[in-house]
Amino acid sequence: MTATVRNYIVVTGAYWGFTLVDGALRMLVLLHFFQLGYTPFTLAFLFLLYEAAGIGANLAGGWLASRFGIPRMLAVGQSLQIAGLIMLSLLDPGWGAVASVIWVVAAQGIAGVAKDVTKTASKSAIKATAAEGSGQLFRWVAWFTGSKNAMKGIGFFVGGLLLEWVGFQAALWLMAGFLAVILVAGLLLLPSALGKAKSSKSVKELFGKSRGVNLLAAARIFMFGARDVWFVVGLPVFLYASGWRFLEVGAFLAIWTIAYGGIQAIAPVLVTRSEDGLSREIPAARLWAGLLTAVPIVLVLMMQTPALWRPDLVVVIGLAIFGLPFAVNSSLHSYLILAYAGSEKAAEDVGFYYAANATGRLMGIVLSGLLYQFGGMTACLIGSAAMLAICWIVTFLLPTGVQPAVTRQRMA
Repeated sequence: MTATVRNYIVVTGAYWGFTLVDGALRMLVLLHFFQLGYTPFTLAFLFLLYEAAGIGANLAGGWLASRFGIPRMLAVGQSLQIAGLIMLSLLDPGWGAVASVIWVVAAQGIAGVAKDVTKTASKSAIKATAAEGSGQLFRWVAWFTGSKNAMKGIGFFVGGLLLEWVGFQAALWLMAGFLAVILVAGLLLLPSALGKAKSSKSVKELFGKSRGVNLLAAARIFMFGARDVWFVVGLPVFLYASGWRFLEVGAFLAIWTIAYGGIQAIAPVLVTRSEDGLSREIPAARLWAGLLTAVPIVLVLMMQTPALWRPDLVVVIGLAIFGLPFAVNSSLHSYLILAYAGSEKAAEDVGFYYAANATGRLMGIVLSGLLYQFGGMTACLIGSAAMLAICWIVTFLLPTGVQPAVTRQRMA
């Protein structure tokens, strides 16, 4: 086994472990506070800082990874997550609702920083390891991203099981111990200089991205906003109102996430690849974005005739279909950002891109609550369609010319 492949395996394994804990934590918080009587809107509020913190964390994480190396930033992200878990475990039920919410929001903010620092460092590591990886960048990114999302879905199940078997506090301590083992293993197994490169010396330089990176980041904002506008608040509340039990809703979200990750992992099979890495991949991104935009539009039309179609089944089946083009789009975008990223500051470009991702998720969370309150699930789906249409338009502006970073990554 070459050092490149070994580093890829170590980084992937570390990120799997982190993502498993992250998914379990989300389900722990949702289930625990739902049992305490918190409304779905309050539950969504608990995750606002989690997403908002990711914007700055991605930008800083990319810059710091270039300056200090990827293994150190992985360790920082894992350490922050451990701190957030311990902070949550210290929550006292006797504090009252307001104090408890403030405490949980703060802990979730730490977890949000941890997640995005770790994600940026991990994705940058794929760029660094694939530089010697026989032109397998797309396949490596697709497998890495898809398996990560599948692991998050498994984490949803793990969180529910831990809450039932050992309780809220003990589950948090177990997850913190698990992450500590991963942290030590990463420091011991990864070369300290991995991903270390020249970093930007000014804010202007940090934000001075190529046209491809800027446009792809814009598309990412609206694509992930379009998912979370129904996924975070609208879908759970809608299914509750339709008579679903909480565990049924959680199971659907977990299965959807696992299937979504599986499709991401096989995305290279569904996309015709080119020698230059862009000339066929960009048109593919446009095609799949167009197909994705059509899904919520069709769902809105079908929901206007409840006598013909049972609304909750329309939404569940429709959003299951939504997962296919969304997963392929997401995988393509995850590849393209690494293809567009400059070789010297790849971590910064990736951080900038995932800051846009966090911005889209934050926008989606806020709009999910607002649109559902004023227009129900139909309004959420209309908002999703509008944002996807913008994402689709932006893909037609993406440059298809061969980029310097791409020519070194010939597609296999």
